[in-house]
Amino acid sequence: MKAIIMAGGFGTRLRPLTNNLPKPMVPMANRPIMEHIITLLKNNSITDLTGLLYFQPEAIKEYFNDGSAFGVNLDYVSATVDLGTAGSVGAAMKKDPETTLVISGDVLTDIDLKEAINFHKTRKALATIVLTRVENPLPFGIVITDATGRITRFLEKPGWGEVFSDTINTGIYILEKKILPFIPEGREFDFSKDLYPLLLEKKKPIYGYVAEGYWKDVGSLEEYRQANMDILQGKVNVDIPGTEKAREGVWTTEGSRIDFSSNLEGKVVIGRNSRIEAGSRVVNSIVGDNTVIDEGAVVIDSVLWDGVTVGCGALLQENVVAGSTEISDGAHLGEGAIVSDHCHIGRNSSVRANVKVWPYKHVEDGATLASSLIWGQKWARSIFSTHYSTHGVTGLANVELTPEFAAKLGAAYGAFIGKGMSVSTSRDAHKTSRMINRAVMTGILSTGVNVHDYGVTPIPVVRCMARGGNELGGIHTRRSPFDPHLVDLKFFDKSGLDLHPGQEKTIEKLFFQEDFTRVKMEETGELVFPIHGFETYQTAFMSSIDSEIIKKAGFKMVLDYSYGSSTRILPSILGGLNCDVIALNANLDAARTTKTAEEFKKGLNQLSSIVRSLGADLGIMLDAGGEKIFLVDDTGETIDGETALNLMALLVMKTSGRKGTIAVPVTASRAVEQMAQTYGFDTMRTKMSTRGLMEAAASEDAVFVGEEWGGFIFPQFQPAFDGMYAIAKVLEMLANVDTRIHRLIREIPPSIVVKERIPCSWEDKGMVMRRLAEDSRGKETALIDGIRINFGGDWFVAYPSQSRSYFHVMAEASTEKRARELVEKYSEKIKKWQVRNTTIKLH
Repeated sequence: MKAIIMAGGFGTRLRPLTNNLPKPMVPMANRPIMEHIITLLKNNSITDLTGLLYFQPEAIKEYFNDGSAFGVNLDYVSATVDLGTAGSVGAAMKKDPETTLVISGDVLTDIDLKEAINFHKTRKALATIVLTRVENPLPFGIVITDATGRITRFLEKPGWGEVFSDTINTGIYILEKKILPFIPEGREFDFSKDLYPLLLEKKKPIYGYVAEGYWKDVGSLEEYRQANMDILQGKVNVDIPGTEKAREGVWTTEGSRIDFSSNLEGKVVIGRNSRIEAGSRVVNSIVGDNTVIDEGAVVIDSVLWDGVTVGCGALLQENVVAGSTEISDGAHLGEGAIVSDHCHIGRNSSVRANVKVWPYKHVEDGATLASSLIWGQKWARSIFSTHYSTHGVTGLANVELTPEFAAKLGAAYGAFIGKGMSVSTSRDAHKTSRMINRAVMTGILSTGVNVHDYGVTPIPVVRCMARGGNELGGIHTRRSPFDPHLVDLKFFDKSGLDLHPGQEKTIEKLFFQEDFTRVKMEETGELVFPIHGFETYQTAFMSSIDSEIIKKAGFKMVLDYSYGSSTRILPSILGGLNCDVIALNANLDAARTTKTAEEFKKGLNQLSSIVRSLGADLGIMLDAGGEKIFLVDDTGETIDGETALNLMALLVMKTSGRKGTIAVPVTASRAVEQMAQTYGFDTMRTKMSTRGLMEAAASEDAVFVGEEWGGFIFPQFQPAFDGMYAIAKVLEMLANVDTRIHRLIREIPPSIVVKERIPCSWEDKGMVMRRLAEDSRGKETALIDGIRINFGGDWFVAYPSQSRSYFHVMAEASTEKRARELVEKYSEKIKKWQVRNTTIKLH
């Protein structure tokens, strides 16, 4: 049997360790990670190997040669263009036998490949993906199988609401030669994005084998260090070079010398010709070849590559130090610090926690090198929030989200956009937003990207401008509407939609790796202040509504502006619609744009009282960003979010000039479908995220998209939340039906929704989602955002919180008793699964 080792990766996630080294050559316990893969293949009787090379191929060829020294036959294919994972493998498979195993050259694993191959042959599969279970499946591709192991669905790097399983793709594949006709020649073609979805669509036999054993994608610097620690602790079955001659748990190789007065604790690996001098202390660490740990030095939980010198009295803890680097006497490396190759850390100097020192850098004696990533664990997993209401980047003003951080994030965003392109920036009126906005601009400009700054402008206006101009996206800075101590950065693309999660991950990668180039002085981006933004928006706004019918209706409306930037444009729009507007909080006051839940409720009650006392036709609260609205009917009753969504959908169905699709989140009431059936509209369930709703709005047939939290989209104007436009549409639709809100609400089909929160630890979320998916087999199930199970007209939904350790569970039925029964039934299941999982872990 043939095996292809994919060894062409750049290793960008492991920079600066991989600046001068391809990732497969990064050492794990003093051996290149690819050598552990070759040993695994050999131990599974696979010795005919091909290495797919791309980045720095000579380093791999020089080390492994023809493979004979490692007991295998190894040849190479060097790509001249990037054909993608499947394209490259397909080209290499043409001269291979019928069955080929594909494995990455930069993962650490001891999976039993023979068992996987037997599974593949027994199922007579065209392709088999080796799977494993992990506690946090978010960074990986999730694979869902049926009871026989046949794959039914793929999800690439999902959000928590899409984690329908904790079973992930390991990147180990077993392929038959009959797969080649599905792989086009000469162009980029990927396994996960292209080939496997195509095979699934054509109903070809593609299976998933859930493997036991250790598997780790060494995808970050901390994971790299931890993988080495796992080798020391025996969590993964790999060969450790050397013998345990000194004592149990200490591996030494030829030429190594350990002074009798040194102290070796835990598990330690010591490379060839290395010296551990008198009085030094080494704890749970890996020491490379030709490395010296001098007198009195302390090395704890660290990985030292070849040729490292650790001077007298130096202190290292949880560090990685690459080859040919000198840590001088008395130097101190903080926890998580990474020092690349050929560096010099001066005497009595200090490198702060989590600092990365790039190759050939020199730190002066006695100097303190401050962290370039100063956020510690705050930004350890991701920068972009996945919470539905705070999508974007959110942090404590001047603590987490500082000007330095904003400038660096702006540079990462600029590198993502590309030199010579243009983006927009805008903000609310708060002075901190102005400061952060300017810092973001400096970062963007430094990468050669032009900035169009719209200043204090409502978010819908800049989204609209993005769609009509030459900007490839934009960033809006605002004080959080939910917490006065937080600042939000809202990112959107050239269509005005929130960034796709894949784009966010690309920006995060650029940010964490500091992988962006500052341009030459003459190439710095241009800063422009457009002056016709409001006029352009207002023209487009007025051309897409029936202003005459609104004028004839002569509405009397109480409108709460929430002290937001909409006060700069909406009054002039409403003035042209002959509306009698009683304006509340219509002055621009940045200090009062944030509302607590109690303040929000108080504001709605005040609005309700004024509507009732003045006999107004309706009351509307517009959020400070101008994106969402909250309604009060003509009797002064506040309308809850679910009813407001049903009401808006009903108005659209009654007044829309064309039939089409009404899109609502997976958690919305079934009343929408019932009304759509009556009026001849189609319905679509979407994800709960802003991006998911906006993508639905961008579809050709969409006529309305809404959510239960005040966000409404009318795609004929723009596929994004726009509270100002929603106000005009409410007036237009009410004028068309010639009735008032309280009468319309009576037409909404009645139903009962019950909601609960079930505590669930982060590490159990993936397991619970998998168990829910397994438990729902044979039932009518929708895997859109969380898991929705339909029981005739009734339904149940469970989805994990994006930011807290609990599950949301909810059910809708004709009676409260039935809805509560569904919630209680599945809540008990979730609790039992967690108890059982904890018991298994303890044993």
